[in-house]
Amino acid sequence: MIARRDKAPRPAGDAGILVNNAGIIRRADFLDYSDDDWDAVIEVNLRSVFALSRAFARRLVERKSGGRIINVASLLSFQGGIRVAAYTAAKSGLLGLTRAMANELAPLGINVNAIVPGYMATDNTKALRDDPTRSREILARIPAGRWGTPDDLKVASRASEYVHGAALVMEGGWPVRRASAITCALVLGYRGRGRFCARARHGSLHVGALPNVVRAFG
Repeated sequence: MIARRDKAPRPAGDAGILVNNAGIIRRADFLDYSDDDWDAVIEVNLRSVFALSRAFARRLVERKSGGRIINVASLLSFQGGIRVAAYTAAKSGLLGLTRAMANELAPLGINVNAIVPGYMATDNTKALRDDPTRSREILARIPAGRWGTPDDLKVASRASEYVHGAALVMEGGWPVRRASAITCALVLGYRGRGRFCARARHGSLHVGALPNVVRAFG
């Protein structure tokens, strides 16, 4: 399917699954972010999802058949990021659009969900993976200890037929470890207790152990 402002999206044959994976990113400081860059990112990363999904859903309803719409969000759907204002806004909006679509399309037999990939082994991350230092730093933050692959993102099977409007985070546990370190830093990050935060950053201190650590320090 192709979405352009001057043409209506054209559904492809009898496809039953739409994956909204197109995306671009433009980096600049917020104070210097241009209208053109903002519009370009929102156009590709959010508006095209709306246009393609609407056309695809209409086709499914005409055929009286169910289907799947899978939107590719980002960890920046939950975080602010730096120098990526439009990208973060688009990916955050994508989660809201996913839920709104699910509310209306679920009764029609159309599943709408979002996947939130973490660090994946793709062309976009090749430079990071080829850099031994950066790759080692990234893998140290991922409890699974490896980069994700496309096989980790299979969400269109019949096993997910009862899943609607979800944001499925697939990142090898990265936010869990990051949450441990952040929580520890907030609670115990003052001088003399840094060893606990160091353990959290490296994953040896589980977030569930923090209440016991807090009690130990009174």
